[in-house]
Amino acid sequence: MSSPPASRVFPRSGRVVAVIGPTAAGKSDLSIALAEALGGEVVNADSMQLYRGMDIGTAKLPAAERRGVPHHLLDVWDVSEPAAVAEYQVLARAAIDDVVARGRVPLLVGGSGLYVQAVLTDLSFPGTSPELRASLESELAVAGPAALHERLRGLDPAAAEAILPSNGRRIVRALEVIELTGQPFTASLPSTPRPFYDSVSIGIDRETAALDARIARRVDLMWQQGLVDEVAGLLPLGLRDGRTAGRALGYQQAIDQLDGVCTEAVARERTTAATRRFVRRQRSWFRRDASVHWLDGGDEDLVGSALRLVDLPVGAE
Repeated sequence: MSSPPASRVFPRSGRVVAVIGPTAAGKSDLSIALAEALGGEVVNADSMQLYRGMDIGTAKLPAAERRGVPHHLLDVWDVSEPAAVAEYQVLARAAIDDVVARGRVPLLVGGSGLYVQAVLTDLSFPGTSPELRASLESELAVAGPAALHERLRGLDPAAAEAILPSNGRRIVRALEVIELTGQPFTASLPSTPRPFYDSVSIGIDRETAALDARIARRVDLMWQQGLVDEVAGLLPLGLRDGRTAGRALGYQQAIDQLDGVCTEAVARERTTAATRRFVRRQRSWFRRDASVHWLDGGDEDLVGSALRLVDLPVGAE
């Protein structure tokens, strides 16, 4: 891997610590413990936690449970806004640079692989065509995401594997890039981009059966904590038509429950199954990066193991 540009290399005290991995593996708890030990602040890298009001379904850590650790890039976008990884890249790097400038340790935490890569590596994004985008979005509205996903599978199987069939926005973007560049969408994401920061990536995962059980418990808790009421409150703000937020795991299913399309039991079952499928995609994305140091989320000495990887003095200020 090529060395980062000299202007972007921070001293060891400015190293970015990324805590990544699949949903429900235990990233939030570990990030709080690391922040306390290292004098750190969390920069969110979960694409759905960027949305205001989407708290229960995204397992957004309540302020009372953050133990005084500052969190950045939560509640950035309205639910009606489409996600934009290029915009996130700018915001996240500004937050990290601010944390470093104040002598603190930035912890980039989340399970959105492209968002993490966009921050940590010298990743640039292809341009857009408003006319082509509008055409594809019109087709999406008529034919639905499944039909466009099948087209994407024929043009770029790797991209189709990485993008959920229900994620119309990302499918449209992939098809737009393919038509603009004449290359697969995955070709726009270099396999070994240059690092943008001095960083260490700590991956948290668990044995599949254990993670499946945690996902099931999380989904049950989402409904117990009032996910359906949260969704009902977001519908007047544009959640249903939000091209990104409205298709988030749990939110789409809660909308179906509110609409009478399915029962609560079915909505829960569908959310659990969809989350498990999403976890497989997250693992596929993160496991491609050989630089990630993987730890078992169930390890009794998880925090100690992570600290040894960080290579920063405990209590650094």
